Amino acid sequence: MSTNTDEEELIPKKGATSVVWKWFGYKRSDIEQTTVLCKVCRKSIAAKHGNTTNLFQHLRQRHAVEWQECVALRDADASSSHKAPAKKQVTLAAAFSSVIPYDKKGPRWQAITDAVTHYIAKDMVPIYTVEKNGFIKMLQTIDPKYQLPSRKHFATVALPNLYNKTRARVAEQLQNIVYYSTTTDLWSSRTTHPYLSLTVHFIDGEWALRGMCLQTSYFPDDHTGEVIAQGLQDSLASWKLREDRLVCMTTDSGTNMIKALRLTEWPNLQCFGHRLHNAIMNGMKDPRIDRAIGVCKKV
Repeated sequence: MSTNTDEEELIPKKGATSVVWKWFGYKRSDIEQTTVLCKVCRKSIAAKHGNTTNLFQHLRQRHAVEWQECVALRDADASSSHKAPAKKQVTLAAAFSSVIPYDKKGPRWQAITDAVTHYIAKDMVPIYTVEKNGFIKMLQTIDPKYQLPSRKHFATVALPNLYNKTRARVAEQLQNIVYYSTTTDLWSSRTTHPYLSLTVHFIDGEWALRGMCLQTSYFPDDHTGEVIAQGLQDSLASWKLREDRLVCMTTDSGTNMIKALRLTEWPNLQCFGHRLHNAIMNGMKDPRIDRAIGVCKKV
């Protein structure tokens, strides 16, 4: 360290961030700020490139009171920096990117749209769900950058695409089966619209029992044995399932179903649950059972 200097005013280091610079500075005439001076004792300190190690050491060895104050300020500054980190300035590009909607050809938009389509199909909710305010609000909250397509998009594009992909995947699995059985049922919806469902059962290459509902077709024609037989044959043909590999088809015990299977000459197994139901209903027609039921209703 050098000898004492004159009493010229000392100015702080340019861009200094360390608390130790409260007790050190440069002469105003030292434009390049090359010689660090202690404000307490006016001695010069070797601090190459603004290194503060020697400055802390000088305070600790020569100025105990100032050293304690410096330590307290340093600890307080470190604590506040840890608890409240400085916020990064958001760039203009980042600010705009947070509100710009996803590209409708981009992967993120497609992934969310596929998820909504899967929800509609899997949970069998009506397509107009995508127009409900609550559903729209939920998606906006989850991801404000996603713009929900119209109801028409789901009806004419998204759902048909999902159906085609699923059908292709199922058809590929059916190509590898040797023998199979089926279950079919003719039923009416709550709106009395008639449908014919067909489910296939088989054992795959890993000896796992599989069951897949291949289709539920609108069936407005006369429900005669001949019409049902033709509908079932068309269904198997559309999935390229060979009739000679059909082990058995399970149906209810309706006369039209029995006749349809007789016409196709396919092995038929009548549903045990349906036959049991018919047996109970026929038994309840017995006058003795009817009287017993009447007594029970009065209890």
